[in-house]
Amino acid sequence: MKNIFLPIQYIAYLFKARGAHGIHSPFVYELYHKVVKDKTEFYDFAPIEHLRERLHHSKEVIEVVDFGAVGNSKYNKKVKDIAKRSAIPAKEGRLLFRLVNFMQPRNMVEMGTSLGISTLYQHKACPEANMITMEGSPGTSSYAGVNFRIMKADSINRVVGDFKETLPEVIKSLPLIDYVFFDGNHRKEATMEYFHKFLPLVSDRCVFVFDDIRWSTDMYEAWKEIIEESSATVTVDLFSFGLVFFNPTQVKQHFVLRY
Repeated sequence: MKNIFLPIQYIAYLFKARGAHGIHSPFVYELYHKVVKDKTEFYDFAPIEHLRERLHHSKEVIEVVDFGAVGNSKYNKKVKDIAKRSAIPAKEGRLLFRLVNFMQPRNMVEMGTSLGISTLYQHKACPEANMITMEGSPGTSSYAGVNFRIMKADSINRVVGDFKETLPEVIKSLPLIDYVFFDGNHRKEATMEYFHKFLPLVSDRCVFVFDDIRWSTDMYEAWKEIIEESSATVTVDLFSFGLVFFNPTQVKQHFVLRY
């Protein structure tokens, strides 16, 4: 997002963000040290980044169907351009890995596969979990599937198509949900719709991860509504990511943490 909203929001975030000394929740204190600030170089990081480097130099072109923030459209795009502009940055991918490793979910859903870099970071942290990754574009999902096979991650379940059509079937297939990564549509209306569809399935150990919560004023409005949801206990603002936990034993609190 290239407008004045983001820098203003970043300044406001810096004023509010706190470190370890400002955290009075034992759960969030542990989360901060083991997930947000941990610098451990896990074995799986290097192969994923090697794959990213290969994608950056790919000469392939794939057809992309976009149902997201820019509206429904179809066009051809270079793989290397998708990798450079849309794939999750290494720092954020590693945070997702640490979060999944910390939470050890059983049922995981990712909304927005792209080329699969974020998917791999999450899957490798808990490979025995049932992971579903949803992607609107058939060409993009197919290319991600190749990457999964290269990375020996064939157990990842790919669901392809417009989320309006595929999400009801995904939800129907799950008894409970422990983890959802929302990264497929950055409009408020769609984000709130997906959020409310998953709510009836949340387990006590569940965490929702919202990417790009400051993508636009519209998306930030969605985030502000989400943290007020009565079933959301602990919520964490990491500037780009928003984390929502649903453990009923936790006191309802909102944290803005340095990342």
